[in-house]
Amino acid sequence: MDASHDMLDPALADRFATIVGERHALRDPADIAPHVVEPRGLYGGRTSLVLKPGSTEEVSRILRLATETGTPIVPQGGNTGLVGGQMPDASGRQVILSTSRLNRIREIDLSSNTATVEAGVVLQVLQEEAARNDRLFPLALGSQGSCQIGGNLSSNAGGVGAVAYGVARDLCLGVEVVLPTGEIFDDLRKLKKDNTGYDLKDLFVGAEGTLGVITAAVVKLYPKPKGRELAWAGLRSPVDALRLFELANDRAGTALTMFELMERTPVDLVLKHMPETRKPLAGEHAWHVLLEISSGRSAEDARALIEDILGGGLEAGWVEDAAIAQNATQDLQLRRLREDMSDAQTREGGSIKHDISVPVAAIPEFIARAGEAVGKVVPGSRVVCFGHMGDGNLHYNVSQPVGGSREEFLKHYRTMNDEVHAIVRELGGSFSAEHGIGTMKRAELLATQPAIATELMRRIKKAFDPAGIMNTGKVI
Repeated sequence: MDASHDMLDPALADRFATIVGERHALRDPADIAPHVVEPRGLYGGRTSLVLKPGSTEEVSRILRLATETGTPIVPQGGNTGLVGGQMPDASGRQVILSTSRLNRIREIDLSSNTATVEAGVVLQVLQEEAARNDRLFPLALGSQGSCQIGGNLSSNAGGVGAVAYGVARDLCLGVEVVLPTGEIFDDLRKLKKDNTGYDLKDLFVGAEGTLGVITAAVVKLYPKPKGRELAWAGLRSPVDALRLFELANDRAGTALTMFELMERTPVDLVLKHMPETRKPLAGEHAWHVLLEISSGRSAEDARALIEDILGGGLEAGWVEDAAIAQNATQDLQLRRLREDMSDAQTREGGSIKHDISVPVAAIPEFIARAGEAVGKVVPGSRVVCFGHMGDGNLHYNVSQPVGGSREEFLKHYRTMNDEVHAIVRELGGSFSAEHGIGTMKRAELLATQPAIATELMRRIKKAFDPAGIMNTGKVI
C-alpha cells in the first residue's frame, strides 16, 4: 500500500496550519527533516506536519483540535533528548508541536530570585540573562546551547550542578501547562511555601509530554557566586574518589557545586578526537575528578576551600596529582574535557549506553561489578564511564571492541542493559537517572516497576488525556 495513505489527512493538516499560520506550519520534507532525527540516530519517525505555535493560546487551540479529531501530538523542544521521547512514530500521522517560538523571558524578579520563562527559551540564554542580572541559574548540561527549558522540565534534566542545586524539578516553582483538552492550567506562582492541596506541577515535570504541554515556568535563581574555583584531580580508583568526595562534602557543604568522576578511557578519547584539547595533568591516572567550589563570600574563600580539599586528598594519598584552573581559558579547557566525552565516544563506533544512579556510597561496587558483567557479554568491550558522582548518577557507556563490528556489537544492547541494570537494582538504584524513559526504556519500566505504580500512572494518564493523544507510545 502507498505509504502516503498513512499520513495525516491534508484537510486536517490545513485546519492545524490555520491556527499558527502557514509560515509556521512546516510541510516541506526538507524543513521537517531536522525534527524527525535525534542526536544519536537511534530513533526517527515520519510526520507530514510540524507546528510552531507562537503563544499559549495557539497551543491550546492545537490541542483542542487534536483531541476532537483524535490526532496524536508529539511535543518537541530543542530535540536533544537521548531516549526517543521527542520523536514521532513511523505512521506519519503524529503531528510534532515545536515550542521553539515560545521563547520569551517574561520576567526576572530579583526580589524573589525567580525567572518566568517560556518553554522554548534555550537553557544557555536563560543562564546568560541570569548572569547579566548578577544571578545564577544552576542547571548546566552539555546540550545547553540548544536544549530548551520546556524539554528540561519535561525530562526532569539533571546535569553537573545537581550535587548542590538539585535537578530540574527542584528548580521549578510553578508551571503553565496546556492540557490535551485545550484547557490552560496557569500555576505560575513564585511561592517557596505552598501547602494548598496536591502539588500538581510535579505531575508535569518529568512526564515527557504525556500529560500536556508545558508552555512556561517559574524557575529559581540564586545569587551569583562571588568566587568560583575549578580543579582537576588524578586518582587510582573510585574508592579514592569516594573518599575525596566525602572530604569535599564535609569541608565545603553546599559550596561544593560540582563533583564529576571520569575513567581514564573517556578522557583519552576526548584528547584523541577533539582538537585543541589538552591533557589536564602530566602523569597517567586511572581515574579523574573535576570538582568545583562556589563561594558566596569571596574569591579568596573559594580558593582557600579548594586548596584545603585537594591538600587533604594529597596528604591522605587519595589524590595522586591535581591542578587548579588559573584563568578563564584553563577553566574552559577543563570543562570541555568533561563536556565532550559523549561526542568523542561516538567516533569509536558502536556504543551501548546506561544512564544509571545508585547511592553514592555504592558507586565503587557498581563500577567493579558492572565491569565484570559487560566483559562477559562482549569480551574486549571498552567501558567509558563518567558522570555526576556527587549525586550518584553515572553514564556507564560501553564502546565496541577495537576492530570489531558495530552491527554485531549492538546486537548485544538488550543483554548488556539487562546485566548492568540488574546490578543497579540490587544496589537500590535507578536505570533512568536523568535522560527519561521515552521509547527506549518504556518496556523495561513496565517490566520492573511495581504493578500498582504502573496502574496509578495509567489512571493519571487517562484522567489528563482521555483521548490518548499526548506523546503516545512514550513512558506509559
